[in-house]
Amino acid sequence: MIDLLIVIAAGFGAGIVNALAGGGTFLTFPALVFIGIPPVIANATSAVAVFPGYLSAALGFRAEIAAIPMAKLLRACLWSLIGGLAGGLLLLVSSDDVFSAIVPFLLLAATLAFAFQSQLQRWMRSSAFRISPYGIFGLLGVSIYGGYFNGGLGIVLLALFALWSMDDLNQMNGLKNALSFVISAISVATFAVAGLVVWDQALIMGAAAIFGGFAGARLAKRLPKAVIRSIIIAIGASMSVVFFARL
Repeated sequence: MIDLLIVIAAGFGAGIVNALAGGGTFLTFPALVFIGIPPVIANATSAVAVFPGYLSAALGFRAEIAAIPMAKLLRACLWSLIGGLAGGLLLLVSSDDVFSAIVPFLLLAATLAFAFQSQLQRWMRSSAFRISPYGIFGLLGVSIYGGYFNGGLGIVLLALFALWSMDDLNQMNGLKNALSFVISAISVATFAVAGLVVWDQALIMGAAAIFGGFAGARLAKRLPKAVIRSIIIAIGASMSVVFFARL
């Protein structure tokens, strides 16, 4: 019963956190390891568990997502799908040592990019450096990361959107959850085919994540934008510290 309560609480909390900023995996993955699931299988099971919450959170921002031109949205989903598949396949053949060495730097860079969004945008406008909104290279890179390791995907996506000069946090959150769902869906299918998922735990945690996603989307619309930005930066910084400590 205690294990069941841990799984439900972690799933619900992950749904809320993912809707607000991303990083829900850092609730689900440790919870699964704590109840005795091996780390590699726990990582795959965690990815399965949190991805339905992305859909419920995206539905909570459907008006903001609908404001994005359909052609741009479909193109973003296509490249996210391709990158997510590549990342999922990469995880199946990569070592834990390589994974552990890369992730902290990716998370820290993403957090800093989001925290200093305004300064980066001003610099980009005054220099020759540009990142094309909805362009292939940025989306592919982030999607490969998300398929490889779901943790912090929301932070990385929000940082990319900031470099695109997006500044509407609600729309950014909506697009983040929509693309996170696409990326996670294809990587989850990869893990399932490879037999890395503990389905009992994944389904229970996933159901809780769906309710958490709805709650998080409602909360994100009610909180002041400054508070949401602070939460996002705090989560990103905390995740970076945790992973650097594990090096």
